[in-house]
Amino acid sequence: MSSATPRKRKAPKGPPFAAVPPLNRLDLPALERDWQARWAREGTMERYLQRNETAPERYSFIDGPITANNAMGVHHAWNRAYKDMFQRYHTMRGHRQRYQNGFDCQGLWVEVEVEKEFGFKSKRDIETYGIGPFVERCKERVLRFAEQITTQSRRLGYWMHWDNSYYTMSDENNYTIWHFLKRCHERGLLYKGRDAMPWCPRCATGISDMEINEGRKEVTHTSVYVRFPLVDRPNEYLLIWTTTPWTLPANVAAAVNPTLTYARVEQDGNFYYLSKDLVPKLAKLRGHDKGEFRVVAELPGSDLLGWTYHGPFDELPVWSAWEPEYVSAPQGDPRVHRVIAWRDVAATEGTGIVHIAPGCGREDFMLGKEEGLRVLAPIDEDGLYYAGYDWLTGQFVNNVARTIFDNLKEKGIFYQTESIQHVYPHCWRCGTELVFRNVEEWFINMGPKAASPEETGTAPGREGLRYEIMDVVKDIRWLPGFGLEREQDWLRNMEDWMISKKRYWGLALPIFDCQACGNFEVIGSKTDLHARAVEGWAIFDGHSPHRPYVDAVKIRCASCGALVERIKDVGNPWLDAGIVPYSTLNYREDRDYWAEWFPADFITESFPGQFRNWFYSMLVMSTVLEQTRPFKTVLGFASVTAFDGSLMSKSKGTAIWFAEAVEIVGADPMRWLYAAQPPEQDVHFPPTTEAQLQMAAEHPDKVDLTWQQVRGTIDKLWNVYYFFITYANIDRFDPADHRLPGAERSAVDRWLLSELQEAVREVTAGFDDYDSARATAAIAELVEQVSNWYIRRVRRHFWKSELDAEKIGAYLTLYETLVTLAKLLAPIMPFLAEALYTNLVRGGSAAAPISVHLADWPKVEERLVNPALEAETRLVQRVVN
Repeated sequence: MSSATPRKRKAPKGPPFAAVPPLNRLDLPALERDWQARWAREGTMERYLQRNETAPERYSFIDGPITANNAMGVHHAWNRAYKDMFQRYHTMRGHRQRYQNGFDCQGLWVEVEVEKEFGFKSKRDIETYGIGPFVERCKERVLRFAEQITTQSRRLGYWMHWDNSYYTMSDENNYTIWHFLKRCHERGLLYKGRDAMPWCPRCATGISDMEINEGRKEVTHTSVYVRFPLVDRPNEYLLIWTTTPWTLPANVAAAVNPTLTYARVEQDGNFYYLSKDLVPKLAKLRGHDKGEFRVVAELPGSDLLGWTYHGPFDELPVWSAWEPEYVSAPQGDPRVHRVIAWRDVAATEGTGIVHIAPGCGREDFMLGKEEGLRVLAPIDEDGLYYAGYDWLTGQFVNNVARTIFDNLKEKGIFYQTESIQHVYPHCWRCGTELVFRNVEEWFINMGPKAASPEETGTAPGREGLRYEIMDVVKDIRWLPGFGLEREQDWLRNMEDWMISKKRYWGLALPIFDCQACGNFEVIGSKTDLHARAVEGWAIFDGHSPHRPYVDAVKIRCASCGALVERIKDVGNPWLDAGIVPYSTLNYREDRDYWAEWFPADFITESFPGQFRNWFYSMLVMSTVLEQTRPFKTVLGFASVTAFDGSLMSKSKGTAIWFAEAVEIVGADPMRWLYAAQPPEQDVHFPPTTEAQLQMAAEHPDKVDLTWQQVRGTIDKLWNVYYFFITYANIDRFDPADHRLPGAERSAVDRWLLSELQEAVREVTAGFDDYDSARATAAIAELVEQVSNWYIRRVRRHFWKSELDAEKIGAYLTLYETLVTLAKLLAPIMPFLAEALYTNLVRGGSAAAPISVHLADWPKVEERLVNPALEAETRLVQRVVN
């Protein structure tokens, strides 16, 4: 019997494969739901998670926790598709893994949503309701959405040890952060400081540098030009400009750039000082032509230094008091308004003279400390003016502009208003415009800022935590490559890390600040707290380390013996996520286990914010704890936008929830879309919903990508698969019954087998390098070659009535290619790959597992590689084309 002769069967049989629908009847969402149900019945995911439990080689992945606060959007699917894809690949490679999902649980994002549920308008409503019940409602919301996200993630085909997910609200996570903060205190990095911080008046809490960029929006404000009368210079004024008129009652100085040229301008019998380059603005603002004002003199900014002027609101009662504790290195009477130097004043904005209110802006505050200026902090945590501001007292900061303009007019110092469109920071959780308040917060000292981009590590003269982290960062592989410089740039320029928030649901900062002597202590564990507790332990014991129960515990000050309670602040939520490379690996209790899995081989998150958020917080915490990197490779990726490239918006109808999209287009096409995308580029999510399809039809020029284009490779593959199944069933051809070595097959068969090996090599290299776009391109190219070249060359073999060597070779070659493609596709499109594999292989043995996700990753069969034949075929293809 020749090798191409069918082997004898004991009895006739029916079609060897289950029939499959043609492409026009392929319902991918239905196929996926069927497979999800079958996997659940057969315990396939559990077998997958257990298959490498005793494998010698481990692969460590740390999941960046998804916020358990709302259902998933399609943008979450990019993140989770990447994570599942690379974990599936390493599972098929036989690597032992932990498969631990994470949920981000604490912080303002959850609080705001719970407040919405109850109709709360401010923190006062929370305190009236009760901090304890409010915290419990926050926990309940987190658990509710964690369950929903788990269900949706499984619908995406994401396989994890879902019952072993970590929650950042857990005791272990919180107490590990306590341990970190104690180490910070021992190193002298933790301090209480007063600063002008970005502040949300609705949430009544400070917003850290890490968070402020998340809420920037373009808005239109009314700015104002004001005349500051110079002392002993009749009819002479400094002309200043501000976009925040509410800060004028806190003005204490005016700043000029001593290196710029300023002009003395006569207009209507008055004389104004402003930047020479901005003089033309006067005509536009006053509606006069250029002939009605004239420059009478020019002088350097340095000549203006030391001049004094009458403040715009000197009549307010607050100016009759002086709080010297707010003034560092006083230079003269702090109640006197004077002109000071500031080299950051620009010649192209406003008037070149900046009004300075140290209680209302960070740069103002820093300049005020250098100059010894008085600090007036005019508003409370709700954005209302304090007592001492007369008619402004009790008014909301964002409602006073018109009233202030009227007051300035009454006093004769109003010049003009101007509408300005600019990007202004808003609260990233509730959307309220931020203000700046002078408040006391707790910080981690990062050390002096870098003077230049060349400063990227510790060296003589470069001391501080900032530089220690820069050294650690260089040992990490950043994908895309610009990630390293982006992280270094953030580290060079970021301020000290504000870790406190005056809120309720979050990490209870373990800081005990003695009001009697000024000493503060940091408690590093629950055991330490129990040992130091002199009051309130019985109230706290049995509860998680959250407010209000932990607030009951008091200790004795180690310095003076006074009774001290914990500060009421909770922690910055990025502390919660940043500690997970330690807390999830049992760092405090089992260092051997931690060392086995640390550092993570790989992490991935969207990069627009994570360089200053999750990546940064992990780097800070790992550097303090162990002076080492918490991960070896990080893959950052861009954003998911609406189909026209605009930001997704619920109000505009361009935002898409995952649950809606997955039942329209399917999980696998969505995963293929993300896998094929270069990570540094935004994904323009194709029009999906009826509303979006209508919008796209009206504006076809704005549609960059359609689902038909996304599905191009999928559809070609399904057509090839349908072709094979249809003819194999007609001929009752079972590949298990036939053998024909590759060397004995036709040239076109041998060419495809060689191309198949090169595809395996390229896809493997792509996954090894965390380059899914490279892997998908190789798969797409192979499918294209099979569909548009191979099938056309061998179609006539399938039409033969006899089962000769050519026909057997074509069947076997196409079968082997489809099975291998199913395995290559398994990490990317788990549903479709499973459908192909199980129908083709019908496994049940160690050699042929029942699921493609239990199969081993394909290996390159070098004996089948034929570069010469590949080159010849490419030449023929070019000639034919």
